[in-house]
Amino acid sequence: MPKGFKEAMEERRSIYAICDESPVTAEEILDIIDHSTKHVPSAFNSQSQRVAVLFGERHLEFWGIVMETLRKIILAEDFRATEKKIKGFAAGCGTLLFYDDTSVTQGLMDRFTPYKESFPIWAEQSNGMLQFAIWAQLEAEGLGATIQHYNPIIDKEVKEAFNIPSSWRLIAQMPFGSPTAEPTQKEFVPIEKRVIVIE
Repeated sequence: MPKGFKEAMEERRSIYAICDESPVTAEEILDIIDHSTKHVPSAFNSQSQRVAVLFGERHLEFWGIVMETLRKIILAEDFRATEKKIKGFAAGCGTLLFYDDTSVTQGLMDRFTPYKESFPIWAEQSNGMLQFAIWAQLEAEGLGATIQHYNPIIDKEVKEAFNIPSSWRLIAQMPFGSPTAEPTQKEFVPIEKRVIVIE
């Protein structure tokens, strides 16, 4: 029986232990991404969210770029933990790169100057909603994922390697694959401290 939205949201977790198998096809994964990108809301209906989808060798190439970039800035004696982490992400079956098209966001800043300072913030919010929508649906299909942030130190090389448009600003990376271990226990702050009802 398919999972409902609340169940998928509740069971979505950061899954670091993944492998390159998938219970669904690449076409089904792309359908989730396409549908979410089309329908997730954005301020002023800007639709500035962008996604680059990497499978197979391109997925491995991306994590190779991350590995070598970090190798240049982390001391050799401290690099082992980082190397293990990056290899764990590369062990998955794909990676999603989440971008904002700054040409769209800047265009709105120029057109609606009273809100100029807010448009980059709203673009981040829209992108976060897209990340969550895709993440929850991947979980519902039996895939594990995490959100990573190796930008901006990888941005230039990634743009060159994958021919990413110059106006796209990298926001987050999502490696995914079949889980090979359970997530750690999650602690919750009492909901009464986080939600108030004002009457």
